[in-house]
Amino acid sequence: MKKLILFLLLCPMSLLAQDQPLRVAVAANAQFVMEQIKAAFQKKTGITVEAIVNSSGKLTTQIQQGAPYDVFLSADVDYPTTLHKAGLTLTAPIVYAYGSLVLWTMGDLPLSADLKVLSDPAIRHVAIANPATAPYGEAAVSFLKHKKLLDQVQSKLVYGESIAQVNQYILSGAAEIGFTAKSVVLDPALKDRGHWVDLPVSGYSPIAQGVVILKRTSQPKAARQFVQFLRSPAARRILQQFGYRSPTS
Repeated sequence: MKKLILFLLLCPMSLLAQDQPLRVAVAANAQFVMEQIKAAFQKKTGITVEAIVNSSGKLTTQIQQGAPYDVFLSADVDYPTTLHKAGLTLTAPIVYAYGSLVLWTMGDLPLSADLKVLSDPAIRHVAIANPATAPYGEAAVSFLKHKKLLDQVQSKLVYGESIAQVNQYILSGAAEIGFTAKSVVLDPALKDRGHWVDLPVSGYSPIAQGVVILKRTSQPKAARQFVQFLRSPAARRILQQFGYRSPTS
């Protein structure tokens, strides 16, 4: 009888653990592509994924403070490398894709990669992700410096906590124009909103998207399956549809 009671008590807990989704911390640039990757991964493995979206820097801080995430997809490799050096990951981070930067507007502004449009008096607000916590914001600052325009437009810059907030500024018209990830403007729900222009990757350091399995994961097997899937041809096809470039190795 005691064994039966113990089984009945433990069985629901076991089922609950199996039903727990894989918790993946996702940098805001990958918010939209992640929806398709989640669906494809679940179809292949039966494992559900819960995405927690924020800037890479803020997610890193949350992980350092004990957030119960299983996998971390960062907009660069520096943040996951910091976590790895602190002993908070099971393995060293790997690069799963390279991101690209674009200039995006809802208006009829004449966009070009030389950024001359930013000097237009009609543009009072230029949205950019916080370069201290968001790699795409850091890339945007680098590109402005490359074009020798940072000092000229500094007073127009409005900072979002992440690319997600930058997108809100642009879509709402709170900012007439802004720097965002190419993956955002290629999302099927947004690709017909406004217009955008690619910015040459020669103007900023490569945005190497890093992924790492976190040490406090309660689902190491599922986490490894997810990272393996992220590097599969199926996932890479999805990433390429959203403007990401595959790593050479």
